[in-house]
Amino acid sequence: MTALAIVNAHIVDPASGVDMKGNVLCVDRKIAAIGDISIPPEARQIDANGMILAPGLVDLGVVAADARACAAGGITRVALMPDQSPVLDDPALVARAMLGGKPDLWIHPFAAATRGLAGEELAEAGLMKAAGAVGVATGRRWIPSATVMSRVLSYASAFNLPVVTHAEDSSLADNAVATAGDTATRLGLPAAPAIAEALAVARDVMLAEEYGARIHFRKLSTRAAFDLVRAAKKRGVAVTCGVTPAHLLLSENAIGAFRTYARLSPPLRSEEDRLATIDAVRDGTVDVIASGHDPRGTDAKRLPYADAAPGMAGATTLLPLSLTLVRDGVVTMNRLIELISAAPARLIGVHGGRLAVGDEADLVLFDPGAPWRIDDEEMEGQAGNTPFDGLPVQGKVLATIKGGEIVRLNS
Repeated sequence: MTALAIVNAHIVDPASGVDMKGNVLCVDRKIAAIGDISIPPEARQIDANGMILAPGLVDLGVVAADARACAAGGITRVALMPDQSPVLDDPALVARAMLGGKPDLWIHPFAAATRGLAGEELAEAGLMKAAGAVGVATGRRWIPSATVMSRVLSYASAFNLPVVTHAEDSSLADNAVATAGDTATRLGLPAAPAIAEALAVARDVMLAEEYGARIHFRKLSTRAAFDLVRAAKKRGVAVTCGVTPAHLLLSENAIGAFRTYARLSPPLRSEEDRLATIDAVRDGTVDVIASGHDPRGTDAKRLPYADAAPGMAGATTLLPLSLTLVRDGVVTMNRLIELISAAPARLIGVHGGRLAVGDEADLVLFDPGAPWRIDDEEMEGQAGNTPFDGLPVQGKVLATIKGGEIVRLNS
């Protein structure tokens, strides 16, 4: 295999504390050397011109392992939700899912918490862990039965697997497509109170505490939910949470004139809750920023708002949208890379999200100041349905490297 060297880079790696100018040499899929190093004459070189070189992004909880979109977004590993067809509730299905993106994208599947994600009969988490599952997930839905959820948490804890859950109390949120308030009332949309999220978090945090389990709330979006997570962390509960750029940057006002691309799950919240989500990133309550990549085709989105499928394409825009937090002074660049690379890798227990000699050479090179405009018709991957269509952004992926091999190189 030809050696690859990235030279004149600004290397940022929060996992090892590296923040310096230098070079990175990749040989035989691994990182061979970092820093002020000599480059073998036979190595292929990429001149970074002072741009940022960081660990490849790790996207936690995608519904589609969309290799083209991930390459465009600097993502080298994804944790795949079990909401597939068929559902990932069998060891053979988990093993097959792992192979789907290689060699350009490594897929780490979550096992379905229950058979068919129906929220009733437990799936065989232990056997699926042996097949490669990195956690147990409830999918797009909450498990209504506290008895079933307690068994999920207890069973997963026995195998040292995190439980990834959706946080909306279905007794309040079923059939709702918006957050209760002035916007939903004005548009005549079926809505649920924002407290449906906090109710789900409160129950599942208490159960996780009771059974000593690790629990991760994939997408939180309300002040009340973050307050519960903060309090649980102070008590020593093994709880983590994630957010998406959509809930950081958009409020329910983005629904506008029934814009179905803004039909998400959880639904967009009030401006107060949006600002609370930013505060939760700022103070460290949020552990992970993930794309929420759940692309929907045109047929699923070009419907009346209440009938449209929730979800958005987010892999391509994860980095540029998240960089808004750095420019606004919410987090440092180092902390942002932690949130979108090192932390998700650590949560699922894979050797990604860091740059150290001997590690898999998964890298992203990007220009944090490069301007461009999001265009849903030009987005790579399965679908371009994004509520950020037309938004000017800064931050462009220049190269995505997986295992020392160039997956994507932009001029």
